[in-house]
Amino acid sequence: MADPRRCILHLDLDAFFAAVEQRDKPSLRGRPVIVGGTGHRGVVSTASYEARVFGARSAMPTAEARRRCPPGTAFLSSRFAAYRASSQVVMEILRSRSPLVEQVSVDEAYVDLAAGEAPPGWEGEAVEEWCGRLLGEITAATGGLTASVGVATSKMMAKLASEMDKPGGTTVVRPGRELEVLHPLPVRAVPGVGPATAARLRTFGVETVGDLARVSRSDLVAIFGTAHGESLHRLGRAEDDRAVVVEREAKSISVEETFETDVVERPLLEGELARMAARLAGRLTDATTFARTVTVKVRQHDFSTQTRSATLPFATGDETVVLREGRRLLAGVDVSGGIRLLGLGVSGLTDHAQEELVVLDGAVHQNLLLPDASSPVEVATEAAGPPSAVATRLGGSEGWRTGQDVRHDHHGPGWVWGSGRGRVTVRFEGPRTAPGPVRTFTTDDPALSPADPPDWRAEEGEDVGAR
Repeated sequence: MADPRRCILHLDLDAFFAAVEQRDKPSLRGRPVIVGGTGHRGVVSTASYEARVFGARSAMPTAEARRRCPPGTAFLSSRFAAYRASSQVVMEILRSRSPLVEQVSVDEAYVDLAAGEAPPGWEGEAVEEWCGRLLGEITAATGGLTASVGVATSKMMAKLASEMDKPGGTTVVRPGRELEVLHPLPVRAVPGVGPATAARLRTFGVETVGDLARVSRSDLVAIFGTAHGESLHRLGRAEDDRAVVVEREAKSISVEETFETDVVERPLLEGELARMAARLAGRLTDATTFARTVTVKVRQHDFSTQTRSATLPFATGDETVVLREGRRLLAGVDVSGGIRLLGLGVSGLTDHAQEELVVLDGAVHQNLLLPDASSPVEVATEAAGPPSAVATRLGGSEGWRTGQDVRHDHHGPGWVWGSGRGRVTVRFEGPRTAPGPVRTFTTDDPALSPADPPDWRAEEGEDVGAR
């Protein structure tokens, strides 16, 4: 039986990555936009609603999205710094409503509304009006981004509700209506029912959640085992008493790269490891955490996957230590057949750095390993070989990525429209300008440099650059 004292909201930012790109790049507004891996082995992270009309979707191979979408579709690499900045604004707005906010990902969160100072209550249209004000504040604070929300007495029903009226919608499942809403849905709507479980259930005539609810607990346990069977039995009856948890403990942090062509050159792989180590160190610093275990993941040309791990006697956030261990682990992997994917990760996370014992001139010294924000990441990259050679081979044409934020000494801020054959084309515009002009430069133009994401909150006309 649903507990009417519980009031949980699930918020999901609509087509988040693509929406941020369209906000920051006015020439792309109203056009199909795909964000993710732009190479022929890439995968779609987010498709704008204009692209979804043509069948593009998240987790689809980018090559398939290119076949489906019309000419003029923008295929952009990800800009995580830009997405993180907008996410932080949204999460702060949610925390102003309730002390219990569980951020699930960069674009998704649960909120316990009953824990807030002024919970809306279930009477009349109070919840809908409360959500309307929330969504309006989010859109205003983020420069036009939208979100969809669901409100219910449980996390499962709130999440399902948030998917029912996209984009920008509000769906409220009031106490007592859970089964009325849940049972007509396909069984895949239940958390934990993936393709294999759904296929197995289908052999027993289970197509909807209502069908699942009619299967006895003993039968589900006999088919799927105790843990999975019990879970399916509860969720099919909307029995979900999970609490909103403020802190979600991360177990690991990792990055990986799928290459355009199989890579056999070890210096290029080590150069990629250097960039990954720098990214990992940055994420550890952002999270104010440290790691003890380093893992290297390699996918060979035949799709076989190998992992190698090493646990340090101390916790570290130092990219040079992570890189050192990553290189040592990679040295034990045969790369002669060609590598399709390379990954680097850390785990064994802790809030405290520990001391590494090092031997110098025959004496034992203590070295407290802390992230050094003043150290340029190019130091590690240069140690692995010329950055330009690595970037050209693994990171796109001379290192310029489509969608990347840049600045030109004369023309001001813009973004990479495309690059190749020694040229890079830039569109000079920003979130508060009109669609801007396009100009082409040599890839080594000294006046052109990478830039931070534009601030959508800047005043009109501020730092839009020369035209």
